[in-house]
Amino acid sequence: MKFGLGVRLAFAAAIFTSALALSPARAGVVVQIDKSSQRMAVRIDGATRYSWPVSTGRSGYGTPSGVFRPQSMHRRYFSRKYYNSPMPNAIFFHYGFAIHGTTDIRRLGGPASHGCVRLHPSHAAALFALVQRNGSRNTRIVIN
Repeated sequence: MKFGLGVRLAFAAAIFTSALALSPARAGVVVQIDKSSQRMAVRIDGATRYSWPVSTGRSGYGTPSGVFRPQSMHRRYFSRKYYNSPMPNAIFFHYGFAIHGTTDIRRLGGPASHGCVRLHPSHAAALFALVQRNGSRNTRIVIN
């Protein structure tokens, strides 16, 4: 039985659409860091999923502003510049700047770092897993 071009194209489109439905969806992740309020909002496909306190750069150590993508990720990392300090669940986004966990949780909510964005260790682990699952290409880091 022969089918016309329109029927064949419709059939091909249906197969393509079905294949897309079966493939895992990759949600768009936006990590919004507000230096003035020292807060991070994590949005997935536009819906706010998390809101956490952070610590950004203290006086003399600025955290860069702008829009970035994750450049590299390390579950266990130690600073080469600052006394081998632990930086668990580090997501590097601009040269040596990263979002990472900290043990100095009492200082979250106020500027305290050498320029990195510090998070509670459990929040850093959750963010790391989310970015890893969704991919660097699907993640934007916005700092203002």
